[in-house]
Amino acid sequence: MKLLALCAAGIGLMLCASCTNNKHLISDEAERAAVQQDFEARRDTLAQGGLFQVFEQPMSDEQKEAMTFLYAYMPLADIADHPGEFYLENVDYAFKAREEMPWGKVVPEREFRHFVLPIRVNNENLDNSRQVFYEELKDRVKNLSLYDAVLEVNHWCHEKVVYTPSDARTSSPLASVKTAYGRCGEESTFTVAALRSVGIPARQVYTPRWAHTDDNHAWVEAWVDGKWYFLGACEPEPVLNLGWFNAPASRGMLMHTKVFGRYNGPEEVMYRTPRYTEINVIDNYAPTAKADVTIVDADGKPVADAKVEFKVYNYAEFYTVASKQTDADGKTFLTAGKGDMLVWASKDGQFGYSKLSFGKDNALTVKLDKTAGEAYTLDMDIIPPVEGANMPEVTPEQRAENNRRMALEDSIRNAYVATFMTDESARHFAKEYQLDEDAVAKLLVASRGNHETIRDFMARLRSDKSKKGGIDLLQRISAKDLRDVSSEVLIDHMMNSHLCANADYFRRFVRNPRVSNEMITPYKGFFEKAVPEQDREAYLADPMKLVAWVAENIRVDKDCNLGGSPISPEGVWKARTADAHSRDIFFVSMARSMGIPARIDEVTGKVQLIGDEGAVDVNFEAMEQASAPTGKFIARYTPVKSLADPKYYAHFSISRLTPAGTLKLLNYDEGDIDMGGGA
Repeated sequence: MKLLALCAAGIGLMLCASCTNNKHLISDEAERAAVQQDFEARRDTLAQGGLFQVFEQPMSDEQKEAMTFLYAYMPLADIADHPGEFYLENVDYAFKAREEMPWGKVVPEREFRHFVLPIRVNNENLDNSRQVFYEELKDRVKNLSLYDAVLEVNHWCHEKVVYTPSDARTSSPLASVKTAYGRCGEESTFTVAALRSVGIPARQVYTPRWAHTDDNHAWVEAWVDGKWYFLGACEPEPVLNLGWFNAPASRGMLMHTKVFGRYNGPEEVMYRTPRYTEINVIDNYAPTAKADVTIVDADGKPVADAKVEFKVYNYAEFYTVASKQTDADGKTFLTAGKGDMLVWASKDGQFGYSKLSFGKDNALTVKLDKTAGEAYTLDMDIIPPVEGANMPEVTPEQRAENNRRMALEDSIRNAYVATFMTDESARHFAKEYQLDEDAVAKLLVASRGNHETIRDFMARLRSDKSKKGGIDLLQRISAKDLRDVSSEVLIDHMMNSHLCANADYFRRFVRNPRVSNEMITPYKGFFEKAVPEQDREAYLADPMKLVAWVAENIRVDKDCNLGGSPISPEGVWKARTADAHSRDIFFVSMARSMGIPARIDEVTGKVQLIGDEGAVDVNFEAMEQASAPTGKFIARYTPVKSLADPKYYAHFSISRLTPAGTLKLLNYDEGDIDMGGGA
């Protein structure tokens, strides 16, 4: 499981050599000008924090155009949380792969720019995987055809990572290698990163939810000689366009992918954002039909700019798989698999809904004639598409060879996994350092390839108090955190957490570094230096002053971080701009760094300050803060023979109607499945 280290001197030579290259990355002048315009607009809105300093150093035309493209469209988290040199090095490795791999000259400019150059795949934490993967893969694939190189990269991926479910935060590609497993979203992110590292255009494709069963899935498409092929990530097959999901995909209603930038390919565009283009690739997998949707008001007049959500029934909720806006005539459309969806339309608090059967209904009109506070019901049958899998031919010899290789790859990966700490070795360590054996064994086994980080942190705990506190800190973070957290983060939150009066609140809402779905960072030491002591004392005395400071100083831009993971608290501080969710994480992190108990409520998503009187909701737009009113909702059920005890997410769910007229699911904690509980 050894990954090759990089030679700094070699990188320096490569950077210098590239400065003599004056080729254009974007040959079309109009397209190049549009990217430059988007970049300039971005730079103008992000004037704080020195986020664009890398453009002050010498670059070739090709380097500069690549960097301009990335900075114009990547999420703000990427700009704020990584130095420009990180992206310049990635750009040069993308050019290096194009130059050294035999298919580099046949990959079209559009596919290279959108599906090779970007480091980000979806919402993963970024790392140095492109450089590391290239050095390990280049000799393995350089003498193969492009088709066979895709298959070979997937075999390499299977040596490193195998499927195991986990929580929704997406690990970085290198973290997946370190852990040796990941859920399908992580496997596909990892595989796309590996393919791109050797210059092969690749993209993550996913169905947000299946229409016929409670689940979803993500996989990979790779561009080969003018055509997109699909493959199961880390699940190598003898040929492309083959995976365990051929049959389910034939029953899919929507498959799509994000493409960073203004993408103008042949696929149907679901919608465009300032950062990425969402494209519909369902036609690659299932029979489809197009339906036109018209939204009208209560008087039957077309409604422009209404939000139209196309929802699939899955996990006992109607889940939005596509969201579009109506045009000036109140119209929009969608192409989908031939099954049923619920269409939910809303604007300014008015809403309406109706069933849409793709393949049967060519057009649908939805009336915005409903408001909050009234009771509405709709009885309907939901029918998914029928199965019709198209399976490519595989010879017995191909299957036998693929099975042989997979067994070998399993043995390579298992040899690495055998180096992880066992329950026995973890208990031996706990005895040596006089730590709680049961707790330590559970933590160290769960940390997998990150066990040295967790073990070294616990070995630093000296007093009984610090031992209990350190283990409590580790128990607060998620199982995935145990697998990719750094020593710097653990030490920061152990050493720089200010006590508060309530010991339970301190453990849960102050020392605990985990706020929401962000990659946790050592933000407490950062704020200790960044926030003057007199300001901290003022915020401690009156936390509403901190609310007011955040409301006044952090500009919320709903488009700034599209397609990315949350911006780190340090990144928000530097940029003074964030999406609302990153702003909320920033506020809670800043409060905790000062010893003020705070959280984001897991069920409602509300930001809250925690005090003796309970939770107080934080509203950054309100003049005064108040405790949230509470009520009781009771759902009664009469048992029937086929279902005595209905389960949340399986048989029913509850959603809150927002002021805008959309639905927000109430997410109740199922427990930590990775750690043996939950569900």
